Amino acid sequence: MLELITPLILTYNEAHNIKRTLAQLTWADRIVVIDSYSTDDTLEILRSHPQVDIFQRKFDDHTNQWNYGLEQVETEWVLSLDADYIVTDLLIDELKTISNNSEIDGYFAAFKYCVFGKPLKGTILPPRQVLFKKSKAIYIDDGHTQLLQLSGKSAFLTRPIWHDDRKPLTRWLWAQDRYMIIESKKLIQTNTEELSLGDRIRQQKMLAPFIIFVYCLIIKQGILDGWRGWYYAFQRMLAEIILSIRLIEFEKELKL
Repeated sequence: MLELITPLILTYNEAHNIKRTLAQLTWADRIVVIDSYSTDDTLEILRSHPQVDIFQRKFDDHTNQWNYGLEQVETEWVLSLDADYIVTDLLIDELKTISNNSEIDGYFAAFKYCVFGKPLKGTILPPRQVLFKKSKAIYIDDGHTQLLQLSGKSAFLTRPIWHDDRKPLTRWLWAQDRYMIIESKKLIQTNTEELSLGDRIRQQKMLAPFIIFVYCLIIKQGILDGWRGWYYAFQRMLAEIILSIRLIEFEKELKL
């Protein structure tokens, strides 16, 4: 099955992450990377791996970027990865056992969030459809990120992907602010009855940062992970604070 899978990755200034991701993809005959004109050492790292094919495209949104990437894939199956996703040895073994002749057209994977390489006990990351047949899939917009629309049957992989983002704080803040600008517009423009409970709480602005902090630390047992659990809880709380500030700004602009 591995020979039928092409990993697809988006990059922009991911020098702090991409080397670890590629280290777990040596089994792939070809890796497609769509780069948004990185200015750090990302391209140099990518070019040091002979199975990587680099395509550069100016970033407009995640949906168009991912769909452009799908056009470059030549195999039947796609393994869609962010530049900070680690495919573990156990997951690679599971990929080997998947039958191409089954009725399943796509697979979701759960995630283990890592802080400096060590996985936490819990995470707020939802499962994502990462492995799928190219002919059955297209990406559509969903808030600050993309949503894969698959025509066919789906199943779940039993082994998780590790999410190990080690971007510097300044780069992380830049990315979060960009995400939250788009996310805040979604929350404002969507009817409340169409939003999930979590998004309705986020609309309240003042409550969401404190709720997410308690949720990560207590409900998800981050407190048992020591300083890494506190780090993650503070990180997610900060992201929600950025969203709350953006929501206040956009609401004020609409009233002018």
